[in-house]
Amino acid sequence: MASLELQGGQEELQELSERIEKGHAAQVIQRAWCSHMDKMMFQLLKHTICAAENCVTHEILKKVCPLEAALVRDPSVQCKVRFRFGGKNFPPFIVFKIFLHTGGHGNKYFSGKNTLRPSSEAVVDACKLMGNRKYYDQIIQDQLQFQKYKVADEVDVVTMKDYMHFTSFLDETPAYLGGKSNCWRRLSLQNFPKTMIMYDIMDYATSGTLSDRLQKELKYLLQKPKSEEMQRDQLRIISQIRTSPSSSSISVSSLQQYYQQLVKPKHSGRRSKQARMKIAKMRRTFKKEKEKKMEEPNMQKRNEKNQHQIVIITPSYEILGINSPPSDDELEQEAKELFTWTRDLCLDNS
Repeated sequence: MASLELQGGQEELQELSERIEKGHAAQVIQRAWCSHMDKMMFQLLKHTICAAENCVTHEILKKVCPLEAALVRDPSVQCKVRFRFGGKNFPPFIVFKIFLHTGGHGNKYFSGKNTLRPSSEAVVDACKLMGNRKYYDQIIQDQLQFQKYKVADEVDVVTMKDYMHFTSFLDETPAYLGGKSNCWRRLSLQNFPKTMIMYDIMDYATSGTLSDRLQKELKYLLQKPKSEEMQRDQLRIISQIRTSPSSSSISVSSLQQYYQQLVKPKHSGRRSKQARMKIAKMRRTFKKEKEKKMEEPNMQKRNEKNQHQIVIITPSYEILGINSPPSDDELEQEAKELFTWTRDLCLDNS
């Protein structure tokens, strides 16, 4: 009995160890598969960022803010839009920021905080216009910003690191507090053009659903670009506008088919003899009218050919004569004169 119990315990331990090994193997396979899917997702998102920054920047900005899109497209304003990844979890979301290039000359940003210094008389006038309560709230807000960031004014800038902190602080601060309000902004799915594959990529990143047109190009997009031409081709595929058959075109085609079915003659074998004779008579009259209409233009062309005039002009541009075809009355008159002349000729010979 003891040997049987030991044998049963060993079998249970063996089964338990096999289950643990299978569970561990399943976890390894699951981690490898998740890692593969994450790499694939990151590759697609990287292509999306490159295409958004180099190909379709204006189209994306038009959906976010049309005024900023028009400003960026202005050649006098040298702006560059940068796209980056953001977020603490995977897959990340995409953020963008507009940078202004001044060519090393720098630019001056005007705000009430920089213009109204404590030593100027304009501060007293601003306090009277704003009111004491609102003015004190503004001063308290400035003190809180200084305690939080330590570099909240140009006076606080000492090193290059302080300058970078100060520029970042100005970009993130709202305009009503003296900042530029030009922070990194998040892009949603609605900001991407639906006619491009990058919309399908962002939809796949948010919902996990793989569209048909993305599935067709997925194998080529996941390949590592071996040359610049291949990389440009991948960006072209992502930013290319894909046209899908709309419902209006489908409805128009269906209406055309229905109309053709209505117009198409249906021959029935149950027509009477009188009806067949009537149809044959109508066909004959229709053919005669058609032939008559075709003959009328030919007759008009012949008459036009016979009605040409011949104008004789000398080198000195003097008109000597105009030869035009005779009319019917003139022809009858000539025929009468010719008849009288021949009759007189016959009388003289006799």
